[in-house]
Amino acid sequence: MDATHRQDDEEAAARAAGSRVVRDFGLLIKSATRLEQRIDAALRRECGISHTMLEVLIRLCRQPGEEVSQRRLADDLTLTSGGTTRLIDRMEAAGLVRRASSPGDRRVALVEPTAEGRTAFLSGAAIHARVVEEFFVGPLTPDDYARFTDALSLIDKALREDAG
Repeated sequence: MDATHRQDDEEAAARAAGSRVVRDFGLLIKSATRLEQRIDAALRRECGISHTMLEVLIRLCRQPGEEVSQRRLADDLTLTSGGTTRLIDRMEAAGLVRRASSPGDRRVALVEPTAEGRTAFLSGAAIHARVVEEFFVGPLTPDDYARFTDALSLIDKALREDAG
């Protein structure tokens, strides 16, 4: 490639990397990552659980008595099967969850919260809500927040429809 083509390619690449869409999407990802880090740090400091553990407990506490398989947790939380197994191992060792065999299929491991897990969930949910209120809701006016969450819903809907 000669010097002129190289310079043209570099300029085109710089324009693409600096485009508004790329910058805006990067801002969304950075903001979401920073918010997740704030939530995780507060949960670890104040409650002794990770944000991912709270997400498992949210899922398990959502429908009391619902049978939730370890496989379904992996799908719901977009974790690998191995990652979910290790996470549930840690949560079980901490007394937050217990595994049980499915009555319909002994090969399926069901996961349920323990009393300690429900207590940790309630503490963690309050911490989560406080951090989300401070850094996700608080910086926006009520109208801006409504527009933002409406826009996120539209994006989510488009992505779900496209995946089908």
